[in-house]
Amino acid sequence: MTNNSFTTTILVDQSPMAAFDAINRPRDWWGKEIEGRTDRLGEEWTYRYKDMHVSNQKTTEFMPGQRVVWHVVDAQMNFLNDKSEWKNTDLIFDIAQKGDKTEIRFTHAGLVPAVECFDICTNAWTGLIADSLKGLIENEQGLPDTVE
Repeated sequence: MTNNSFTTTILVDQSPMAAFDAINRPRDWWGKEIEGRTDRLGEEWTYRYKDMHVSNQKTTEFMPGQRVVWHVVDAQMNFLNDKSEWKNTDLIFDIAQKGDKTEIRFTHAGLVPAVECFDICTNAWTGLIADSLKGLIENEQGLPDTVE
């Protein structure tokens, strides 16, 4: 995957382990419609948002306090021409202590400017990471998608 994949970084006022634990609770910051176990190496799980987006992830790296990688095994993005655009991409969370803060660098490896979803997905990821995940880590108040 190329090095121009989407990346965003946040700093939080919590420990690397607290950040790691929150990342692995995507129901609390990404979306309520998640099926399967998300907090263990090798687990496969599904994210669903209405009839617009379904993706199946497998946790391929799970290093407490340091790194989490979710490989997108399959995806169906009904608002795109190439509905499987996310398939075989990786959602990567690198966690590091930076002074008295913790840095989280999120990369969607494979989400590059040439793909149709780039603008929509980068806007969504930016909000999810900077607002929802950060809020969960610092205040136990994430803003996940909900089914209405």
